This record gives sequence, structure tokens and C-alpha cells, in this order.
Amino acid sequence: MSSDPLLQPYRLKHLDLRNRLMITSHEPAYPEDGMPKERYRAYHVERARAGVALTMTAGSASVARDSPPVFNNILAWKDEVVGWMKELTDACHDEGCAVMIQLTHLGRRTRWDKADWLPVVSTSHEREPAHRAFPKKAEDWDIARIIEDYADAAERMQVAGLDGIELQAYGHLMDQFWSPLTNDLEGPYGGSLDNRLRFTFDTLRAIRARVGDDFIVGVRYTGDEDLPGGLSKADGLEISRLLKDCGMVDFLNVVKGHIDTDAGLTDVIPVQGMRSAPHLDFAGEIRAATGFPTFHAAKIQDVATARHAIASGKLDMVGMTRAHMADPHIVAKILRGEEDRIRPCVGANYCLDRIYQGGMALCLHNPSTGRELEQPHAIAKAEAPRRVVIIGAGPAGLEAARVAAERGHEVIVHEAANDPGGQVRLTAQTPRRAEMISLIDWRFAECTRLGVTFRFNSFADADTVLAEQPDVVVVATGGLPHTEVLDEGDDLVVSAWDILSGDARPGSNVLIYDDAGDYPALQAAEKIAEAGGRVEIMTRDRSFAPEVMAMSLTPAMRALQKHDVTFTVTWKLDAVRRDGNQILATVGSDYGGVTRERRVDQVVVNHGTRPLDDIYFELRPGSTNLGEVDYETLVEGRPQAVRRNDAGSYQLFRVGDAVAARNTHAAIYDALRLARTL
Repeated sequence: MSSDPLLQPYRLKHLDLRNRLMITSHEPAYPEDGMPKERYRAYHVERARAGVALTMTAGSASVARDSPPVFNNILAWKDEVVGWMKELTDACHDEGCAVMIQLTHLGRRTRWDKADWLPVVSTSHEREPAHRAFPKKAEDWDIARIIEDYADAAERMQVAGLDGIELQAYGHLMDQFWSPLTNDLEGPYGGSLDNRLRFTFDTLRAIRARVGDDFIVGVRYTGDEDLPGGLSKADGLEISRLLKDCGMVDFLNVVKGHIDTDAGLTDVIPVQGMRSAPHLDFAGEIRAATGFPTFHAAKIQDVATARHAIASGKLDMVGMTRAHMADPHIVAKILRGEEDRIRPCVGANYCLDRIYQGGMALCLHNPSTGRELEQPHAIAKAEAPRRVVIIGAGPAGLEAARVAAERGHEVIVHEAANDPGGQVRLTAQTPRRAEMISLIDWRFAECTRLGVTFRFNSFADADTVLAEQPDVVVVATGGLPHTEVLDEGDDLVVSAWDILSGDARPGSNVLIYDDAGDYPALQAAEKIAEAGGRVEIMTRDRSFAPEVMAMSLTPAMRALQKHDVTFTVTWKLDAVRRDGNQILATVGSDYGGVTRERRVDQVVVNHGTRPLDDIYFELRPGSTNLGEVDYETLVEGRPQAVRRNDAGSYQLFRVGDAVAARNTHAAIYDALRLARTL
């Protein structure tokens, strides 16, 4: 038996778990019509097959019709859910993995204009800032009804064969009862802490009456809201003891903080640029105080930290949830002695940020996650090896090289710089974005292991490429900043890249025109502000930095608001001209009829990139497909068979920003689905 703390079995009540690694409750927003169908099942089964001990489905499966999801959650209040959950559970059980689900009523953490347009219900009329709904204050019949809804949902999960359930009590209705900030009820459910906890214990009694004593029931809850007037650490310790002593709870899954604002949510679930495992010691204090089975997850993204959490006795089960989105095979790689090959979570939070904007969770680093049906994690060998030449060693080029090499092809990569990375190497220069370089480091290490040949400091032209006698050429040269967007004065502006790279010194009074809404404008603003400059970030959009999204915006805002940085929306930069030793900027509006002026000493434009595609057009005449891609074939995962030039000697493709300015996930996804069919 292994001596690795993570690989030790754990017995929870009657349930034997094969190791100490779990996937905590989360909602990747893969359901269809509120049901966990094939895509949802494939996602969990992939991780079960790789060896995780417990997979917790559904962050916030809804127990009631008046708890409409604000993203695509499982609807546990429908009887139809039983069959789908049974299929998922049976499939995971076949792989030796336990399955649970998180049940909740969202309370005020939703909107009134979703689903059936029923009133939002809570323990006061106070609005949650994140979702903006003013709730109805719960009446006695609401409370009785919702308690029965919880019991009904728990019974459905038991019938479906799950190993247990978890009740959610942070930010949702159960915690809204707990917190003095949100509970102003009178009578038995308001006032003292015992009264505020009454709803939880009434719910637990109703659940136990349905499912009996053997079915596993846990609670995921905040042990400290970390808000003035909210639940304190002392309250959290008392609540933890009461949950343990009630005899109806089998495990505690503790978090710290509040989720009613984007910033609060980001502290509970930290993102890139924030401290790793910030609440692990706090969870350990709960376990020490209660001596009760304790689970926890919050940016525990590496195996060493997870191992420490178990070895030090802080936790009984450790959650590596986003880490398993980046690499579902963490346990399998530990067992094979291949920890160094684990694809690291870089904290980009593309997964959660997407679901909070209505999309399904996708991993910036691993485009197979959530696409297990269309883009399996395993790469099949090709029928015959070919020679594949790739131009560019950014994320798209490296992914194309990695996948082509996994297919068994001979792969040669030309890169003009002396290191791999492309735009990622530039973005990683900002300290709180430094984790991004792991996207490159992991792919470069995998390519090296697979025998890919790299030719650095090679600004490849057509002759260079043709000398390699390629069967396939993939152009992954990326793009260059586009700043020619003005009616006058394009030559007077610099790009956000110029600031980040050091090619342009930060000014002291700077206007940044952000017409792309992505990271470079924020990073340039931070660099200028830290150098002592005053910055205005202007956008023609209704909101700034829409491509960065809510949780990932939090660290940037905290950095920028410490300095002299302002944000101006719904105005656009029209022209600039020299005025003595300053620049006079004319700004207008898409709404028309108004102009204003700004007098600054530097104007920075962030307007995305334009493809660096000269080499592509040089090579196009000699290709068999003339660069054409059959999109139907690409999406279906079949080899490209377009032939437009019988005199051609190689297939030619473009990926990533060499096609058009998009994000890192799009670049990697481009490369994966193309290269796996070569």
C-alpha cells in the first residue's frame, strides 16, 4: 500500500472512499432542460475513471420551482431528474467512484424574471447586489413548503442511488436564515442564533424522515462571513459544533467568506493572482474544534498543497475541483508516478466566469473539458505518420505540436523568438498574471517529451518551411496589435503591448482607449499607475473589460483602485493631435451629437490584434487545399480532405490569432481539433 497521504482510503460512515481526493460540488452548466444528460455524465465519468474518490455533482441543484437557476443548474425538484442521476451515478460507481449532489434553495441569489417569474423569496427584503432581485420576505407557508421541497429532492437522490447529499448554506437561502445581515424575521425563525438555525434543523429532520439514518447528509457552509455585522468566526465555530451534535449531519464542508458581491465570491473562490489555499488553515481549525469529518476546497490547485492538507490533519477529504477541470487524470498520474505531467490549473477562472455570464464551464487550458463527447482527452494514434511543420510556438502552435506528436507524427516547430510563449509570455509579465506561463511550460515539456523538434530564433519564410519537406503546415504566428482606429493621429498613439513590453515608457497623464475589453488594457493601466501615472480607461461599451468577466476582474480592480485610475464608459476616441508637448484627444459617442476633449501626455489604444499572416499567404499557392478548411468536417472531428490544387505538395492551415483575434482558449481549441485529425 502506498504511503502517500492522498492515496489512503477513508471511511465516511458506511462509505469506503478509495483515496482522499474529491471534486467538490460545482455546476459546470452542462444540463439540458435542467437534466444531467450525456455531456454532464461524460464529464463526471472521465474523472471517476481516472481515480478520484468522490465526485460531488451540481453546485446548487434547485429543490424548488421558486428557486430558478441564474445559470444552467440541475432541477432537483423534477421527478424526471431521478433517471438521469441514476445513469450518472451507476456509471461513476462502475469506475469505483462515489457520487453525491448539492441541494439548495437559492433564496434571494437569483432573479424574478427567470423560469416561471415567481417572486424571489428570502428572510428579508434586502437585495443581493450580485443578482439585483428585491425579494419577498418569507411567510410561514413559504418556509413549510420549502422544507418539504428539500425532503422531496433528497428522496429523489436516494432513489437515484447516490451515496449522499450536501446542503448548501453560504449565500443561499439556508445561510440567509443564518446571517443577522439578511434575517430580519420575527418569531421562531428570526432573532437569536438558535432561531436563525431552526430552518436548517427543521429541514434536516424532514430529510431524515424521508431517507433514514444511513443515507449520508452533509452541509457546505460558511464558518465566517467575514463581513461587519455578519456571522463571525465564533459564530461559525458554534454552528459547526451544533451541526456535529445534532446527529443528523455526517460531514462538514467549510468555506470562509460571503458571495453576495463579485469581490466577495472571488475571495471565497480565489482566482489567478490571489493566494493559494487561503482558507485551508481556517478549515483545519474547524476540524480541530469539532473532531468531525471535514472537507474543503478553495484554490487548492497543486498536489503538494493537497497532500499537506491531509498529512497535517487539517482535512479528511480535499477538494481539487478546478484542478480536475484542467486535468481530470490527476489521481491516475499520481498513481503512475507522473505528477510532473499533471496539467496545472492556472487560476484563469474561465470556467466559473463563463457560467456566471450564462455559458457552460470551459477550461482555458484544456478544451476537452465539457467536450468529452466531441473532443476526448485521449489522443488516438494516426494510421500513418506524417511530417508536420508548425510556425509559431505560442499556445496554439504548442498545442498543435503536442497533439500532432501524440498522434505519432514527426513535428518541427519554427519560432522567431528565443523562447516559446507568444502573447502569453507578455501577459505573464504582470505579477498577478504570472501563472499564465504554466500554459506554455506544460505544453513545451510535453512536446519535448514527445520528441518535437524546436527551431528557435527562426523567422521562417516560405523557403525555410519548404526545405523541411512538410506534409502539413500549420501557421500559428499569432497577431500584432492594431491601433489604426482614429480619424486622425494614429501615429501619436502606442499600444497596450508597447507599455507591457517596455517599448514605450508610461506617461504621467494617460488616456487608455480600450476597444477590445480584454486584459492588456487593464495590465497597461496597472503598470502606468504603479509608475505614478494618472490613468483614464475609456470604452465605447456600456461596461468596461467585458472579456475579462466578473471574478477575474476582482484582482485587477483591487490593484487599480489603489491608484489614480478612473473608468469612463459609452465614450469613444475619435482623434488625437499634438498640442505643444501634450496630446489633445477628441472623444465622441455612438449615441451621437456630442464631443469632448482630453488633454494628456500619452494615449494608449487596445483594439485587439490583426493576423501576422504573411507566411500563410506565401505558402498558400503551393498547398493542396489552398488554405481552405471544411468546417463541417472540422466540427465533426474528421480529417480534412479539401483538395483545390493538384500541384500542391502539403496541406496548409491557420490556427489561433493568425486567423483572427480571439482568446487563449479559442487558440488552443483551434489547434486541438485540427491536429487530432491530421
